[in-house]
Amino acid sequence: MVGKVQIRSQFDLLNELTQLFIDDISEYEYSSAHYYQLPDINSNDEKNIPSIIETTRLSGEIAQKSILKAYTDIYKKPGLSSRVLKRHPGILILKNADKKALTARIHQLNKAKAAFKECVLSIDNNNARFEAVHNAVPNLITLAAYRKVHFETDSPFSLRFTWMHKHATKTLTKKMALAMLEKSANYSNPRMIDQHNWQSLVAQEQRRVASLPEKEKLRIRRPTRVSPQVNIRYTATNRYHVSAALPFILINPEPDVKIGRLSDYIKPQSHPRKREYDYVIDRLYLEQIDK
Repeated sequence: MVGKVQIRSQFDLLNELTQLFIDDISEYEYSSAHYYQLPDINSNDEKNIPSIIETTRLSGEIAQKSILKAYTDIYKKPGLSSRVLKRHPGILILKNADKKALTARIHQLNKAKAAFKECVLSIDNNNARFEAVHNAVPNLITLAAYRKVHFETDSPFSLRFTWMHKHATKTLTKKMALAMLEKSANYSNPRMIDQHNWQSLVAQEQRRVASLPEKEKLRIRRPTRVSPQVNIRYTATNRYHVSAALPFILINPEPDVKIGRLSDYIKPQSHPRKREYDYVIDRLYLEQIDK
């Protein structure tokens, strides 16, 4: 079984490579640096889904410093949420960089991140995993440490920022759904209602699921917080997008690349043609797949 020493060893390698990567990109000249500062999320507000997210655009030297600092933002901070992670959208456009050496460094760092994640997730039990990581690296936010560094060495037509709405999806059988409800019925501290009313609510949900056909396909489609992303476009058909949780590195591009800005997020009004979901269980976002 993976222990404290192995986790710490993998983390130390990741940490060392992160610092080497920061040293590398700080030594190269840059033609442009933009960083979008997002509001901190307090622990008390982590369950609230914002309808507006204001961005503060930094440019030049202050943006470069914020970008470099973003790659080491992997520890819990007093009073701030460790469940809703701070995002660091930004772009650093390097010029005259050693493309081959820097590309190798980033691949090396991302490989170390993947190895650290694999090491941590090899511990099956959630509680045991938390204790092992906490003992090896106190106050570490593992999801922040896992974040991949995204970059591009070819010169795209444009690079723009947008906000993405995502859903966390999980498919399950009727049997799996009933087992999940049985487990939740035994929770000792349900939120907002007393234990008796909680168990009555879960019992109603169990009856609803039990009434479905045995081979019914179900899915939990839970909305998650909106998050910034980077859209990289070469042509109308050759484009892709990646997370903007960390600043994007553009290495030695042509000077005519079009760079967009990350605007404030304002929750859109519901579209009249938007699908209305008819959930089997509203609180779980549990729906029938082939209704």
